[in-house]
Amino acid sequence: MIGGFVNRVAWIDLKTGNIEYKPVNEEDARKYIGARGLGVKYVFDNGPDVEPFSPENILCIMNGPLTGTNVNMSGRLAVITKSPLTGTVADSHMGGWTAAKLKWAGFDGLVFKGKADKPTYALVEDGKVTLHDASDLWGKNVHETIRILKERYGDDIDAMAIGQAGENLVRFSGWLNVNDRAAGRNGTGAVGGSKKLKAIVIKGDKKNRPEPADKEADREARKKALAAIMAEENITSPRKGGLSVYGTNVLMNITESIGALPSKNSQLTAFGKDNAERISGEWVNDHILINNPTCHACPVACKKEVEVKEGPYKVKMESAEYESAWALGSNCGLNDVNAVAYIINLCNDYGIDPIELGNVLGMYMEAGEKGYTNGDGRLGWGDADGMIKVVEQIVQRKGVGDKLAEGTARGAAAFGHPEIAMTVKGQAIPAYDPRGLKGMGIAYATSNRGACHLRAYTPAAELGVMPFGSLKVDPLEWKGKGKLTKIFQDVHAVSDSLDLCKFSAFAQGMQEYTEQFNAVTGLNYTVEELLQCGERIYNLERYYNNLAGYGEGSDYLPKRFTDEPSTMPGSEGHVCELDQMLEEYYAERGWVNGVVPEAKLAELAII
Repeated sequence: MIGGFVNRVAWIDLKTGNIEYKPVNEEDARKYIGARGLGVKYVFDNGPDVEPFSPENILCIMNGPLTGTNVNMSGRLAVITKSPLTGTVADSHMGGWTAAKLKWAGFDGLVFKGKADKPTYALVEDGKVTLHDASDLWGKNVHETIRILKERYGDDIDAMAIGQAGENLVRFSGWLNVNDRAAGRNGTGAVGGSKKLKAIVIKGDKKNRPEPADKEADREARKKALAAIMAEENITSPRKGGLSVYGTNVLMNITESIGALPSKNSQLTAFGKDNAERISGEWVNDHILINNPTCHACPVACKKEVEVKEGPYKVKMESAEYESAWALGSNCGLNDVNAVAYIINLCNDYGIDPIELGNVLGMYMEAGEKGYTNGDGRLGWGDADGMIKVVEQIVQRKGVGDKLAEGTARGAAAFGHPEIAMTVKGQAIPAYDPRGLKGMGIAYATSNRGACHLRAYTPAAELGVMPFGSLKVDPLEWKGKGKLTKIFQDVHAVSDSLDLCKFSAFAQGMQEYTEQFNAVTGLNYTVEELLQCGERIYNLERYYNNLAGYGEGSDYLPKRFTDEPSTMPGSEGHVCELDQMLEEYYAERGWVNGVVPEAKLAELAII
C-alpha cells in the first residue's frame, strides 16, 4: 500500500452492530489523496439523494496519508457527510491529537452508517472498533462526556463527542474533542445525533506512527518545510509571527482597519476601532491569556487558552479565536471579550458552530430591530446575557430557539425576511465582508460547502500574509479574483486531503507539499499532478452538489454585498462585483454557470 496509510477503514453499521474492515482502494487514494478527498469519494459513491438525517447517510471520520507522521502541522482529521444545513457534500476539520491517535490506533478512517437503537459510542484501539451503550452519556454536554470517558478509559485517551445541540439536531452542531478542537461547520454533529452516535473514544500509541517510504527524502522535505514555518518574515514563526503570538485573532484589527469586518449582521463593514480592539488578539494577549497550547507536530502554537477570573463571565477556555470572536462580537455588536469568551465556551460545551451561531443571533437582532419577529421577542445588539439565554433556547429547541436551531437561512425565512440571512447555499458567512475583500465574495459564492473562508482563503493574498509573492493583490480589485480563487480552492483541497493544517499554507506552497507527500507515500508526483488531485476533488464535490439539486445559478451572494455599498472607511462606496468574478471563475474552471460539464469530468478521470 502507499506509504502513510495503515490501509484499514472500519465500516460500521450502527443499526446491526456489524463492523467490516476494508483496505483503502489504491486507485482512489492515488486520485483523491485521503482525508477530505477520500471521504468525499465515499459520500459521492453513497449517492447524492440521501436525506442528511436518514440512516442511509454516512458519516466519515478520515485521516490523510501525512496525518500522525513526523510532518509538521499534520494533526488534522476530516469529518465528511451530507450536510443537514446545506444539503451539499460537507467536510469539516479538527485539530489537536485526535487525528494522530486515530492513525496510531490502526485506522485511516471510520465510516458510520445506519442509526443505533439507543445512544452509542465507539471505542477504537489496536485496529479494532467496538460499540458501547452511551445511554448514561446522552443528555450530557461535551466537557462532561469527555470527563466521564477519561475516567473510564484513562487520561491518555483522545475522544470526540457531540453535545446536547447535536442530540437535538441543531443543524449547525459539530464535534468537539478533548482539546476543544472542533469539526464545527455544516452540522456534522447533528448527523451524529441523528444516528444516536454520542462519541468516539480513541486509544492510540505513538509507537505505531507510520514510517515514511523514503526516510532520507522525508528528513530533507521536513527540514525545508520547517525552515519556511520558522522564518521570521512568515506569520507562522514560533513566538515571533503574528499567528503564533496572537493566534488567529491577529486579524481582528487588520480587517477592521480596511473596512472588511462585518458588523451588526453585515449592515456595516467595520465595528469601530475601539470596539474591534477590545475583542482582538492583542487585547486577549494583554488581559486574559494564560497559555499557548498546540496540536500534534505543530511548532506554531496558534491556540490561545484564556481565563476570565472575575465577574459574571468567569471562564477558563480554549480559545478566543478570530472567527468565533467576530461572530459573537462584532457581528452581534458585543465588544466585551470576557462575555465573548464565555459564549464561545458555551458553544464548545453544547457542540455548536460559533460562526453560524453568531450569524443566527445577528440575524435575530436585526429582525427584532426592524419589527420582523412578531411574537418571537427581540434581542438587542450587544446584549450578552440575552445572547446566552437564546443560546440555551436554541440548544433545547424551546421558544424562538426552535426556529433559530434550523440555522440562519431557515430562521430568516421563518420570519418572512430571507434577505437578512447572510448565507450562501444555507450556510452563514465567516468574518470577512466581500465589499472590503473582493476575493472572499467569489470564494463564498463558489464554495462547495456553503459560505466559507477555508475553501479558498483569498485574504492570504489580499492581506499579504502568505508566501505567494506575485499573488499579492489589491483587496478592492475584483479583476483576477476568479483565477485566484480557483488556485486557492485546488491548493486547499490538497492540504485538506493530506491532511495538513490550513495554516501551513502561510509558510509553504505546493512544492513543499509535494515533496513531503512523495517522501511519505513513496509516490513520485509532480507539483502539477498533485495540484490536479485538488482540482479533481473540487470538481467531484461540485458534481455531487449538481446531482443533489444545486444546478445553474447556485453560486450567489446576499444582495447586501452586491447592492448596498459600504459606508465605512477603507471600503467606502464599494460593492462586491460578483457577476464579473463569476464569469472569470467559470472560464478558469471550465464550468457552465456552476455546473461541471461531462467533458471536464472525463478530463479529470472522475467518470
